[in-house]
Amino acid sequence: MSRPQCPRCLRPHTHCLCPLIPSLDSRTRVLLLQHPSEVNHALNTARLAALGLTNAELIVGEVFEDLPTLLNRRGYQARLLFPADDAQPMQAYRESAEPLLLVVPDGTWRKARKMLHLNPLLAALPRVTLAQDGVSRYRLRKPPGPGALSTIEAIVHALETLEAPTTFAPLLKPFEALIEGQIAAMGEEVFQRNHGDR
Repeated sequence: MSRPQCPRCLRPHTHCLCPLIPSLDSRTRVLLLQHPSEVNHALNTARLAALGLTNAELIVGEVFEDLPTLLNRRGYQARLLFPADDAQPMQAYRESAEPLLLVVPDGTWRKARKMLHLNPLLAALPRVTLAQDGVSRYRLRKPPGPGALSTIEAIVHALETLEAPTTFAPLLKPFEALIEGQIAAMGEEVFQRNHGDR
């Protein structure tokens, strides 16, 4: 039998994160496209990001029929946060007169690439990338490579690059609480044995 969930953060009522979720405004609009397999993931950071940003939207799916409407937001230039050889560094848009509609696929790398394949309009968007100096706070999983961040960390990094000196660090508070909760549930000894060498 499953425990009662908070309808907003989808965590068990006993571990509700809502008191930690901020309400932050941003010039940048964030569109999160979440693969269905991520919805029930214990660390659903895309949902936390969408809840904590007033100018964000989360849509779950693999094929997005509404993509033309979602991408053609008046007053925004759509950019896909995803690596590519021709991706522009995020810093290039810091002084942009027109704010970004930052499109962020949420899923494993394989699933995110599949979403791009199934949505040619998404794949055709100009891409932006983050500096490779980001260090993930996601201590429960070995990063797949240097600069690899969770979805919420990537969004914070992007927004702080685009909208400096504004800080979006409060967005990470529920994420850090989730990590600490997972470590507490497994016990410090198990955590150190499996993850302590990072």
